Amino acid sequence: MDGSDGSWRPEAEAGASPVALLALKPALEAVLMVVDEPATEAHLAKVLERSRRAVADALRELSDEYTRTGRGFDLRLVAGGWRFYTRPEYTQAVEGFVLDGRQARLTQAALETLAVVAYRQPVSRSRVSAVRGVNCDGVLRTLLQRGLAEEAGTEPETGAILYRTTNYFLERMGLRGLDELPELAPFLPEADAIEADSLEGLPSFDPDAPDDADSTHSTTEP
Repeated sequence: MDGSDGSWRPEAEAGASPVALLALKPALEAVLMVVDEPATEAHLAKVLERSRRAVADALRELSDEYTRTGRGFDLRLVAGGWRFYTRPEYTQAVEGFVLDGRQARLTQAALETLAVVAYRQPVSRSRVSAVRGVNCDGVLRTLLQRGLAEEAGTEPETGAILYRTTNYFLERMGLRGLDELPELAPFLPEADAIEADSLEGLPSFDPDAPDDADSTHSTTEP
């Protein structure tokens, strides 16, 4: 059906639908320009009426082409699907245009809570608070509202609600899956100086922006 350049061959298209007649690579670009979350190869193949193999090959060729030609955007496989992203070296230009001086940052407390959820999931609210040593109810609500965390059932023994990170978290972090989370060991103090269940020393990572300068620690957090 498709040539190596994503073009179509009329002689192979008797009775094909208009969508199936479209050149594959430009069609993929057009669809990916309007997605609001990573699109899977299976979904793209269904929409464009092509084989999953043809779609997967075309996506990887497009990604390589954008990198080779030094485009300001990148096509990445993240959280199980494909989506356009700004290349890191042009982040400041995009932030300057989109934010225009306004930034919606996660506080240090929210970053630490998100880290506990990411590395301990599924984890209960009380467990998160125990690891951090402070009440995390308000902070966890913020993460739920921001779409970075979600409920993941209940704990069999206690009935407590469990929490985990979302696909949006993976998307914002640029990860294909949780197995790509960085190892904790390089960021922790000496192994014999910490408790096994502690997450002290975790690197702060914010999917939206740098740490909030006015973040503070207290026994109860908003």
